[in-house]
Amino acid sequence: MHHKVIAVSDCDHLYMTEEQQVCDRYGLSYVLFQCKTEDDLIQSLQGYEAVVNQYAPFTERVFAALPELKMIVRYGVGVNNIDLEAASRHHVAVCNVPDYGVQEVASHAFALMMALTRKIVRMDASVKAGEWEYARSIPIRRYSEMTFGVVGLGRIGTCFAEMLRPFGGRILGYEINSRRNVPDFVERTDFETLVRESDVISLHCNLETSRNLFHLDVMRHMKPEAVLINVSRGGIVNEYDLAVALNDGLIAGAGIDVTCHEPLEPESLLPSARNIILTPHMAWYSEEASSSLKTKTAEEAARFLTGMPLVNQLNQF
Repeated sequence: MHHKVIAVSDCDHLYMTEEQQVCDRYGLSYVLFQCKTEDDLIQSLQGYEAVVNQYAPFTERVFAALPELKMIVRYGVGVNNIDLEAASRHHVAVCNVPDYGVQEVASHAFALMMALTRKIVRMDASVKAGEWEYARSIPIRRYSEMTFGVVGLGRIGTCFAEMLRPFGGRILGYEINSRRNVPDFVERTDFETLVRESDVISLHCNLETSRNLFHLDVMRHMKPEAVLINVSRGGIVNEYDLAVALNDGLIAGAGIDVTCHEPLEPESLLPSARNIILTPHMAWYSEEASSSLKTKTAEEAARFLTGMPLVNQLNQF
């Protein structure tokens, strides 16, 4: 067993400075692999108790083949590449880092919303094409007269709602977790009402409870002038249906930072869809958020290896 070594199963960060600093503080070391498949994980991680993970898939087969593995912490919030039920069956603690980039993700959603509703990208292209005509942006509405729908009111959704608050518009909130408190300035409502009445819908829910939540039938009930923002997880929005809805004018626009396949597959319809802004899963990023993510991930693994309680364990067994 590698009692004092953190195994990094895979990581595409340029530097491991923060991980090394954490190891130095705790008297540990780390070893970096670049696993991509189940076989890579099984071959590389024999004997390691604590693993830091980014993308490589931890499945039932992997857990069964790594009997000494005791904990995994993922770089990020989502753990859809880790089979939580299988982890629990094999008594492996799975942890995440839920709070490293809250402001960044919320502000990216806000920026996409502003770019779409103020017609920034469209009018930038118009001016660069030699035009100078504000009327090509019509219609643009005042935010205080608009209704904003926030799906998911955890840390990020609440932060996004707080950014909207000074504009004075109506803010609707739909929360799948009925026990979660909603800020008092947010009008809690059902999903159908939010879809029907919102001029902007921003998604801040997790994939596990919301897969394919926005499909064509849902988009048909959105306002034709509404825009849809997804900075949460690819798979919450049906991408084929979104392209159809945009091209057929069922909705006015979309801002998408996350997709089912990253990078986008060549046959994806999204890049050619009407009035869509695409960014490459970057909402989480700032220099500060990146450093915080790396530090907090390494610290969780270090806590485990030094006998301290875990802070962000997701499963129980």
